Amino acid sequence: MLRELPDDDDWVHAHSRLIGARIHDRRIQLNVTQEALYLAAGIDRRTLQNLESGQLGNPTLATLMRIATALDTPLGKLIG
Repeated sequence: MLRELPDDDDWVHAHSRLIGARIHDRRIQLNVTQEALYLAAGIDRRTLQNLESGQLGNPTLATLMRIATALDTPLGKLIG
């Protein structure tokens, strides 16, 4: 059975903020700067900044995979 979704995308944005917080927390746990992470992941600086701050509401799967790999963290732990 499929679950019905709310009519608005507020839940998507809330979950995106949660993903950004998880990325930030893992980066801090590893004592890694944003610069080191975006360079290791091969992504744009602004993308990482926006993602960590919750402003990037729809990151691509490729971006999340790159970040998870750079952080040596399973993707599932970041996206919950």
